[in-house]
This record gives sequence, structure tokens and C-alpha cells, in this order.
Amino acid sequence: MKRAPTADILWLFICSRIALLLVTYFAYTLLNGPRPPQYIAPPVSLLAAAMSWKRWDAVHYVEIAQFGYRSPFDSAFFPLFPLLITILAHLVGNHGYLFFGMLISNLALLGSLFTLYQLASEALGDQVSRRTLLYLCIFPTAFFFFAAYNESLFLLLVTGCFLAMRRRRWWLAGLLGMLASLTRSPGILLVLPFLWEAWAARNSLGLLPERSEWRSFILRILPVVLIPLGTAIYCLYCWHLFHSPFSFAAVQYRWSHRTVWPWVGIWKALVELFWLQPAGSLFSVHLVLDLSATLGFIVLAVLGWRRLRFSYTLWMAALLLLYLVEPSINQPDSLISNQRFVLEMFPGFMTLAALACEHPRLHQAITLIFPPLLATLTIIFIQGFWMV
Repeated sequence: MKRAPTADILWLFICSRIALLLVTYFAYTLLNGPRPPQYIAPPVSLLAAAMSWKRWDAVHYVEIAQFGYRSPFDSAFFPLFPLLITILAHLVGNHGYLFFGMLISNLALLGSLFTLYQLASEALGDQVSRRTLLYLCIFPTAFFFFAAYNESLFLLLVTGCFLAMRRRRWWLAGLLGMLASLTRSPGILLVLPFLWEAWAARNSLGLLPERSEWRSFILRILPVVLIPLGTAIYCLYCWHLFHSPFSFAAVQYRWSHRTVWPWVGIWKALVELFWLQPAGSLFSVHLVLDLSATLGFIVLAVLGWRRLRFSYTLWMAALLLLYLVEPSINQPDSLISNQRFVLEMFPGFMTLAALACEHPRLHQAITLIFPPLLATLTIIFIQGFWMV
């Protein structure tokens, strides 16, 4: 196992956090509050600036941590992340829910950088792995790793699960997969790469392994039952609270999610962008962001087919299929939130890094385009405008 460059990873993590803090300070200072008639203005409240990160889903996670699940609509937000916030907040007297949510999110990102480095370095080498981490941290929607969202925690558990599978520590992989399925609903999809990795780890190269090899294979796949167990536990909890074990799925109509063929959401987004929406409108910009993220990671999944292990491609394909068959079909932006969901598709960042190492101009383009977009979208988020 290659040793991770700890100093470099910490430097990347700290610099990216400082950059987001600076964006927060300047955005809050320059864009919030009434304009004073004179040049002397009151000092900025750091607490108020920090509270500007309590937006959108972060509000739900913080309130669930503080007050529990009060409505069936709350069940759309899976429990592990708010539970961790509650535990930490209780240790200091039921205070600082937003702070601890952001702390968990950032520490989980740091852990993800180490696990992802191991996965990427094994697959594609040191240079690719370093660029993988860089692109993840400067991706235009990477500010969700800073906010009190569960994206960082989910990424840590997923990459940890994959790393455990690569080390053939099957029970650890199953446990991490269970925690992932308690963090986000797509966590249950880890069953697919788990089964493939367990099968790929067999000693026999034949299509019909011997009986002893079958017994060994069965022992390897036993921990896979832990992964859907996380979802089952949450189903029981929803049944207890709201008398509906699948309330987290039933309430998706609130966000206009409908089950359709995978191409329907993309086609509707294209029609909206090039036919129905006025050029430069709010929805047209969101459509460009979500379409670019969706189509871009579909391309990366295809290009990564021969570069990465099949389990990585299987994970990306399963996530893409899930998000494509459940678009927000009744909204102008049918691919809403896909710009955030692609953060979970870590193999796509590995493939992008590999391509950028082969094509230096691609690397230059990424480093020129991603940071300004990240700063812009961060400002939009903390200003409370629609940014999902």
C-alpha cells in the first residue's frame, strides 16, 4: 500500500478551506445589509457570516439534529449525518448544531481525500491521484463539502467501503456500506460493486469453480447483507414514526421526482434549454449547470470503462441510472441537483485526472474554469439564492 502524501493532502485541504472562508467573508461583507451613507461601517459579525451557510438542505439537517423528525417530509433526509450532529451538540450542552454539521462535513472531506488517494494511486498512479484530489476540491459545487450537507460523509463511507473491498476486508466493507446506506439512499447500491469485487477475488480462474471455492466465495459475500440492513433499519424507523416504511421515497413528489425512462429527463432538459426557456434566464443557467454535470459524467463513465476496475464503473453507472430514472420531471430543470450528486461519483474524478495528465491543456482549462465557478456558486449559495 502506497503511503499517502499527508503534508500535501493537508495543504490542499487547508488552502481550499481558507479560500471558501475568504469567499464567505467578502461575499457577506460586500453583499449583505444596508449600504452605509458614509465610508465608516460597523464591523462584520463573524457569527452572522457563519450563519450564511445555513441554507437549503443544511436547514433541514440542522433542524432534524436539533428537534428530530417532525414531518414525513423530513424523512427524505437520511439519519446518520443529523445523528452525528446531535451527538456532538449534546456534548457541549445542545449548542452549535450548524457548527458541528460543518465540522463533520469538513473532517469527512479530509478523510475522503486520504481514502480516495489510495484508490486512485493503486489504479492510475501518484500523479493522477494528486490531480484527482485537486479536481474534487475545486469542482464548481465542492462548496457542499464545506456546508452542513451529508455529501462529505457519504463520500468518505463509500470510498472507505471500496478501499476495504480492495484490501479484502469484507466485514469492514459491509459495515461501511451499511453506514453509507444510513447516510444517503444510494448507499444501498454498494451491493453491486461488493458482489463483483467478492467474485473477482476468487482464486480459481475457471468459470465453474470447485466446491471449496464456492464455499470461500459464499463466506466473502456474507457481509453484503449489512449494506441493505442500513436501509432496512431506516425503513423500520420511518414505519415507527410515520406508519410508512418507505416514507423517504413516498415524499419525493414534493421535489417533482417521477420514475421515467433514463433519457426522458435529459431530453426534457434539452427542450427547456434550447426551446422553452429565454436565453440567460435563471432556469437556463441551471439547466446548463445540471446538463453539463450529467452529460460530462456520463462521458467520464464511458471513458473510464477500460481505465478503471469494473466495480468503479459499475458504481458510476448505478448512480447515473438512479438519478436519470428519477428526474424532477415537472420542473423546468428536470436534472435538478445533479451538479451536486456527481460529487459522489469519485471514479469520474479519477478518469478526468487521467485524461488531464495525458492532455496538459485540459488541465489548464480545468484549473482556469473550476475555481471561478466554485467561488461564484459559493456566493450564490451563501446569499440564499437557489443553488441545489
